[in-house]
Amino acid sequence: MNGRQPIACRYGVLLFLSLFCLTMSACTRATSVMEASNDELARFEESTKELRKLAQGGDASAQNELGLLYYEGRGVPQNHKKAKEWFDKAVEQGHTGAQVNLGTLYLRGEGAPQSSQMALFWFSRAAGQEDALAFAKLGLMYSQGRGVLQDFIQAHMWYNLSAAHGEGRSAEARDALARQMTPAQIAEAQRLAREWRPREEKSRKTAY
Repeated sequence: MNGRQPIACRYGVLLFLSLFCLTMSACTRATSVMEASNDELARFEESTKELRKLAQGGDASAQNELGLLYYEGRGVPQNHKKAKEWFDKAVEQGHTGAQVNLGTLYLRGEGAPQSSQMALFWFSRAAGQEDALAFAKLGLMYSQGRGVLQDFIQAHMWYNLSAAHGEGRSAEARDALARQMTPAQIAEAQRLAREWRPREEKSRKTAY
């Protein structure tokens, strides 16, 4: 687990692109592949237009996804500032994934001034809604002492919560961290994870 781990993606609106090569027949001629590739590109562009229309209409999930396209430069010119603008719009509606993505921009200083404190703020907001990736990001912050004092007990707790919510990589990070901890520290971290309860109201409509 490191600071360059992928930014959060929740909806996979354009996932069909990743299936393209898997669905192509091995016997198809090169010309057919070219035609199919052009067809996929047209579908990608159409999907992007539809996504933008939804985002402009106020759909928080689409706003977050469009922010990801700008962040990664998929179908649009890469622009981290525009990515932040769309994440901001989604965050205003309480979108959890966008909170994680916004925190990641602040952590990396991409499209926003580098600020571990702002990253911590947004990861904590998303963690309050039991987001597995937000838990993992907090584990990273505490294990490296970014925006907080380095604290392996807290890091272990957050990685443990992340793993319990389905983030497999966090189990690896937790176990690696445990090798640097005493049995008493591990027991304390496990106790904290068992007793942890979200503080944020899940029905909250806005992050502000």
